[in-house]
Amino acid sequence: MSRKGSAKKVVLAYSGGLDTSIILKWLVEEYDCEVVAYSADLGQGAELDHIPERAKSTGASSCHIVDLKEEFARDFVFPMFRANAIYEGRYFLGTSIARPLIAKAQMEIAAKEGADAVSHGATGKGNDQVRFEIAYYHYNPGIKVIAPWREWDMKSRTDLENYARKHGIPVPTSKKFPWSSDRNLLHISFEGDILENPWAEAPEEMYALTVRPEDAPDQAEYVEVEFEQGNAVAVNGERLSPAKLLAKLNEFGGRHGIGRVDLMENRFVGMKSRGVYETPGGTILEEAHRGVESITMDREVMHLRDSLVPRYAAMIYNGFWFSPERRVLQALIDESQTTVNGVARIKLYKGHCRVVGRQSATDSLFNVDFATFEKDDVYNQADAEGFIKLNALRLRIAAIQRANQK
Repeated sequence: MSRKGSAKKVVLAYSGGLDTSIILKWLVEEYDCEVVAYSADLGQGAELDHIPERAKSTGASSCHIVDLKEEFARDFVFPMFRANAIYEGRYFLGTSIARPLIAKAQMEIAAKEGADAVSHGATGKGNDQVRFEIAYYHYNPGIKVIAPWREWDMKSRTDLENYARKHGIPVPTSKKFPWSSDRNLLHISFEGDILENPWAEAPEEMYALTVRPEDAPDQAEYVEVEFEQGNAVAVNGERLSPAKLLAKLNEFGGRHGIGRVDLMENRFVGMKSRGVYETPGGTILEEAHRGVESITMDREVMHLRDSLVPRYAAMIYNGFWFSPERRVLQALIDESQTTVNGVARIKLYKGHCRVVGRQSATDSLFNVDFATFEKDDVYNQADAEGFIKLNALRLRIAAIQRANQK
């Protein structure tokens, strides 16, 4: 079946790497359509250099680079961290949380450009295809989605390199760093190549944001993070925007080797895959947030919120950021954060970070008069006897029943 004419103008989520460079040319050749390239600036740094020239030389009619760093940190990362959302107890969702924002901006460009289709470079095996496309349909249920990896007959990196040579696409490929990576303000991820052997240790040269913990400074460093209603607002007394604050924490975490994770995760599509992640600033942020919560959040509110974290994390991982259930859950989480105001002091040392101090001038629920091991006048310890007997009542009844059956 001919694809020509089935799309007139396509907005492509374009990174400038091997896959999307070939996809750009493939769209022009196979669909005979105009292709608008789009790249989201989420804090990749030098990776965005020369993107417009590269896109246009490969056949794009134009190229948009959209600075989304502040929106990413403020409206996506921070709400997620208010929930302490970590997928399967390990993964800070750095790639997952970026996809809905990338798709949002892509759909905004498609609307401005009058495009009738959008495209991405996600494979048919991964999670990103789900995350992108659910978001696309959230904004435009009638949009045409082109996923080349589900359409073309290329199956490997070698096939892509052959296609690039055939069409004169100047794509730098490295045999030294053959794994794939994804970077933004929150993290960098690595997949493929040697990591497909779950027994093989990730090579040290893979890591990009953090020093080897063994090579980190021999002297511990302390950092203070201040929160207002669950959002980090200052580092060591300096108030910063969300993106700048996250970048600052990345600096602290990076030099102390903090935030490396090597895990086997369960993809939404059903398979297990291995990912290696660096999340230096996010690891500090989560530890500090829990530190302030520990002194300001009501016990039952905290336990209720924590019981919902796996569900919330799975919503993000599986691509349902824009779903009504995530928005409803976010409202509950945000209500729980109204009292999370205070400062946590974090100790950083050779790959580890931990809370060593926490305080809140306005919302602390810690009362030394009640909690002290010294003499007090506000707590009658004899009251605990009835409390214990009532809580043990069902166990006592069961014990009596067992004794009567003998």
